Amino acid sequence: MRKIRIGSRGSDLALWQANHVKNQLEALGAEVTITIIKTQGDEIQHLSFDKLEGKGFFTKEIEQALLQETIDLAVHSHKDLETNPPEGLIIAAVSERENPADVLLIHPKAFDETAFWSLKQEAVVGTSSARRKSQLVGYRPDVKIKDLRGNVPTRLQKLVDGEYDAILLAKAGLDRLKLDLKGMHEIVLDPEQFIPAPAQGVLALQIRESDHDLYNFMQAMNHEDIQSQIALERTVLNRLQGGCQLPLGAYCPEEGRLLVSFAHDWEQGAQWFEFEGPHDLDMVDVVLEALLAEEDEDQEYIS
Repeated sequence: MRKIRIGSRGSDLALWQANHVKNQLEALGAEVTITIIKTQGDEIQHLSFDKLEGKGFFTKEIEQALLQETIDLAVHSHKDLETNPPEGLIIAAVSERENPADVLLIHPKAFDETAFWSLKQEAVVGTSSARRKSQLVGYRPDVKIKDLRGNVPTRLQKLVDGEYDAILLAKAGLDRLKLDLKGMHEIVLDPEQFIPAPAQGVLALQIRESDHDLYNFMQAMNHEDIQSQIALERTVLNRLQGGCQLPLGAYCPEEGRLLVSFAHDWEQGAQWFEFEGPHDLDMVDVVLEALLAEEDEDQEYIS
């Protein structure tokens, strides 16, 4: 029986994800334990992501534990991972993709059926994501954006307590935790209009490159179709040298289509692009040329 030590952050969502993978490994005949590892992103709660320096805020310490061989497998939200992995580590498998959409949770006092997204005018919206901020500014320039940190239950409680009129969260996280939304209105934003982070809704299962036995063991868990889909999204992120601070969304809803939101600075508001063509790196080059050009009259915008 293969013994596997999983490393995970300690939040409710991270532990749900780790236990989800643990159950799959045990079904394949492995003996599995989970070790909780605190990351820089967990330690620093008073700054929004766009004010933190560097990359890999939620992953570096776990990756270091892998390299030091104190764990065998790291379970990450794929969107948290840097696109250039540390030397000696690889993604052995990716999970199924949960709903990649973002959700706008609205306090009942701020709910207005006549308004766009049913959110009242000049509402205070909580998020620390530059990507979400840029698209909020693009769609609803009237709203006031207020930074929001903490795990998912903490963010929800801040909304319930009236610190915000609405908050933005990933639909996948809400679905996995099955939280009581406490009377808040849930507006699921179409991922083809409000573009998710690259690989949103997917788990990355990371191991040491030298652990060939574990790699082979885990191939029964790998979703190759999802792996191909998110590779294009993450290649855009990689070539723009982006991390949590970059106002970038990238979503490949089907082979041959890529949707992108991008801003050089989130305060400027996002621009939205839709590309159709071969599902390969040539399409990514077209995306980058459009995003980095000062003007391109031939570009076709989603809206």
